[in-house]
Amino acid sequence: MYSLTATSLVKPTRIASAVSAVLLAATMQSAMAQSNENNAQNDADEDIEVITVASERRVKRVQDISASLTALSSADLERKAVERLDDLQFASPGLTVTDAGITQSVNIRGIGLASGDPDVTNGVGTYIDGLFQPPIVSTLNFYDVEYIQVLRGPQGTFAGSNSTGGAIMVNSRRPDVDGGFEGNVLLGVGNYNTKRAQAALNLPVAETFAARVAVNYENRDSFYDSIGTEPTTAGSLDEKSARVGLLWAPTDGAEVYVKYETTDKSNGGFAWRPLANTEFAEGRTDDIRELSYNTDSYNNESADTLLLDVSYEFANGITAKWVSGDQVKEIDNMYDYDGSSIGDSTQKQVVREDQVSHEFNLISPDEGVFTWVVGAYYQKNEILVDIDNGPFPVEIDLQNEKITKGVFGQVGYDINDDLSLEVGLRKAWFEAGILPGAGVVIGRGIPGFPEGGIPVAQISGDYEDDEMMGKVSVNYAPNKHNNFYAYVAKGYKPGGINSETSSFEPEKVIAYEAGWKGSLMDGQLQPTIAVFYSDYENFQNTNLDITTGRNEVYNVAEATINGVELALNAHFDYLRLDFSASYVNSDLEPTQPIVNTRLPGLPDSPLPQCSGGLDPSSGACFDYGPYLATSDGGNNLYAPEFSFTAGAEYLFELSNGAFLTPRINYAWVDEQWTSLLYNPTTDLLDSRGLWSALITYEQDDWKVQGYVRNLTDKEYITGQNLDANTEFYGAPRTIGVDVSYQF
Repeated sequence: MYSLTATSLVKPTRIASAVSAVLLAATMQSAMAQSNENNAQNDADEDIEVITVASERRVKRVQDISASLTALSSADLERKAVERLDDLQFASPGLTVTDAGITQSVNIRGIGLASGDPDVTNGVGTYIDGLFQPPIVSTLNFYDVEYIQVLRGPQGTFAGSNSTGGAIMVNSRRPDVDGGFEGNVLLGVGNYNTKRAQAALNLPVAETFAARVAVNYENRDSFYDSIGTEPTTAGSLDEKSARVGLLWAPTDGAEVYVKYETTDKSNGGFAWRPLANTEFAEGRTDDIRELSYNTDSYNNESADTLLLDVSYEFANGITAKWVSGDQVKEIDNMYDYDGSSIGDSTQKQVVREDQVSHEFNLISPDEGVFTWVVGAYYQKNEILVDIDNGPFPVEIDLQNEKITKGVFGQVGYDINDDLSLEVGLRKAWFEAGILPGAGVVIGRGIPGFPEGGIPVAQISGDYEDDEMMGKVSVNYAPNKHNNFYAYVAKGYKPGGINSETSSFEPEKVIAYEAGWKGSLMDGQLQPTIAVFYSDYENFQNTNLDITTGRNEVYNVAEATINGVELALNAHFDYLRLDFSASYVNSDLEPTQPIVNTRLPGLPDSPLPQCSGGLDPSSGACFDYGPYLATSDGGNNLYAPEFSFTAGAEYLFELSNGAFLTPRINYAWVDEQWTSLLYNPTTDLLDSRGLWSALITYEQDDWKVQGYVRNLTDKEYITGQNLDANTEFYGAPRTIGVDVSYQF
């Protein structure tokens, strides 16, 4: 059996205060924390593992949680060939992750992030060790992971305003005071000159103190051939990560955990090409693996985090928990904006986001008819954006600040031995501002223009809102093998400010879900099914704002989403099978006129609508009238109607005491719309089915694993950049061998 737990993060600039807090926590005397993480025991007649998670601040079996979710252990991630965030869509039903350039669009059941604008809050929050992750620098490799949990549906009570669609929670392994000196080393090679290495080490320094160190390295050549006049390594990878965790348990009841993690990544720039049937489409070849750039291209990313997690259990069994986090993420991009040798436009982006957060919880004991959790949350984000467009100098300078606050609580009541009720509420407050002086400037440094250029749009202002969220759920468990549940939940995503004259309203969703989680044949079969319905209003999307010439956020319309999800895990002696599927039916209402950015002739740089004293012949403005179009509505964006995954493996026991396990996986994702104009030639990502295969040889502490991902070398589009009318592609067939040693 294994137990899955949750934690949180912090940042380097507060190291001194974090260390002070550690010393303060050393005075704590009584019993605490992870003792309850091992409370869930395997039933004697069950042959497969019982998974427990702590997404609701107390440890529960997945079987007992009133919501649809997928929990993947480190072994499950290996089986399903999940290495990064975008791989999760092939292991969890209803989840889609599509490339959008500087960010990824993460959606669950058609709700999430359809915009990379820094003013927009995520609709599917990603958390690493409990810390909410800003959407930039999100494609990093998973390493030394304890488990990953994908929660579907609004998670407003505990995850707050970042969870109208759901939440993804990644938990890395923590030091183990009782685990002894142990660790693992992995070395791997593959095609495209791939070299990878991972290692982790648990160090029990003293009876009450342990450390864990983990490192990750991956380097490979690009999947693409550079055929343009400017050589590019776009699509390559050079990634280095390291993590150090310190765990101090001065008594049986107190724990202090500190973790520092750093990552640097470069990939040569965005590997994209012009969309078919758009202005620069003739600048691409028929081969999706050929890039024809005529300008420089690079991409450098970094992330630094520091975590402080302090837990204490009082004599009456109540647990106090404080998680403090601080994080810095930076991106420095230069790319060929049109992705071809025809246009000569470029864009350089420098983005930095600093985030600090604190969460405090009081958690009742697990025993008793009543259980409860109360908490408070604070998060502050500072975002710096500097964008330079060329060859004609147009600059966008932004400094955003966002503050998220909340108080929340959940009460559970056992009506009888079989029936229980849970009620959760969260009051959230949100503030956002763009500092004065931000805006769009053209012609800086060009003869004939003023020395500082011409400001053509000011972008500043303040915004605030607040909302009450919550969830009411009922669980009926007539025996240990069956759990029936139903809930209604409300989620919200804050609005925000575009400029002094433009803002957008919050998104809101009311979701209903009912389901069954079973355990049959002495635990060898574990089926689940969930049906859901969501009423969604004020969908936030991004389109070109003609008053500033830059992409802004606006509210589109209302939508309804309904569907069904099912999963089946089976384990018969040496045979393991798994299957999951999702059906999502979504309907988005018609929208107001928006700019059709697919049409040729739009300026490469942000220019405002010609009006007042702006003269069209000066090149300082543009007439957008002929480009306005109205949407008749359709499916939610990034909401495939059908998706499913399937996997099978068989364990062969060899005569020398070794084991050989071949495995095959298949994942299929239906077509997805990317734009509200619903043009099938430019706005539709085709459906795709991907195979992967693994074969693993294990003997004693050694493991050798061969893998093939994208077995059939499927060519497919993974996303679009709507601003540049370019598209991204999935990785080709990759083949490799990993050798690992556990000690």
